[in-house]
Amino acid sequence: MFHRVQLLLVISTIGIMLYACDDHSVTDCFTACSQPVIINADEYQNAPDDELEILHVQLEGDCLVIRFESGGCDGNSWVIKLIDSEAVMESYPPQRNLRLSLKNQEPCDAIVTKEIAFNVSNLRLEYDKIKLNITNSGDQVLYEY
Repeated sequence: MFHRVQLLLVISTIGIMLYACDDHSVTDCFTACSQPVIINADEYQNAPDDELEILHVQLEGDCLVIRFESGGCDGNSWVIKLIDSEAVMESYPPQRNLRLSLKNQEPCDAIVTKEIAFNVSNLRLEYDKIKLNITNSGDQVLYEY
């Protein structure tokens, strides 16, 4: 009897989690905000820069959620990175420049929209907030921690 209750509780919890994911894939839901920001000046300058359009940027706690689109088949082979320039601009609050890098080798012409969340906690400084400039979109978000 006790094992049935445990099993029912586990199944219910998974069901609630999947329902809370809305229309995101199960993989996206369970890996949300697990991708770190890469802090590397060389990669910031030289990482792939395939065409993309950033549609929306939103900060949710330590997660920077970016919705973007690009041409492709389904986007499953895309390599996506968020890269910090390593430079900190002295202002109040200080600012950091970030670039969304896309390597897209899909030959299809469809427009594919993706949403990805990056954990930005490794960008914190000794201050209580910083501005994050997304250089390939013109967006700027205030990250308070």
